[in-house]
Amino acid sequence: MARFFKAADAVQAAVDIEKKGEEFYAGLAKAAASQPLRELFIHLAGEEKKHELTFSALLSRLADTELPAWSTEDEYAMYVGALVDSHSLFDAAGGARLAKGGSAQEALRFAIAFEKDTLLFFMELKDLVPDAHQPAVQALIEEERKHIRQLSAML
Repeated sequence: MARFFKAADAVQAAVDIEKKGEEFYAGLAKAAASQPLRELFIHLAGEEKKHELTFSALLSRLADTELPAWSTEDEYAMYVGALVDSHSLFDAAGGARLAKGGSAQEALRFAIAFEKDTLLFFMELKDLVPDAHQPAVQALIEEERKHIRQLSAML
């Protein structure tokens, strides 16, 4: 029997994504060939850490908030799982290629894909949290959009 899926499960996934994002950008910063690129990746690592803290605080307030009525627990658990599993950050081959000296353009494109996937996840997450918490998630959505613009400008 499937366990009941809570909104907090999706927020925990967001925390995990942000932790991995911080590690991802820190690694890219160490490998960056240019100072501007290194500074951008250091900045983005810090942004991911702030997002992780925001979601951790939200997680502590959600407790047993259930899913919206329009979703069954199995259906939504599979959906959120698919979003997380397909997230570019969990692309081991792409990460390994970058770690072995991928180009700056590859790193930037991979980072843009990460931000885009995170943006999609946060947009879905916004519908899961209670109305009172939606502005906080919307603010993070706007930050992800800003990150895409910053990365695209550097590209």
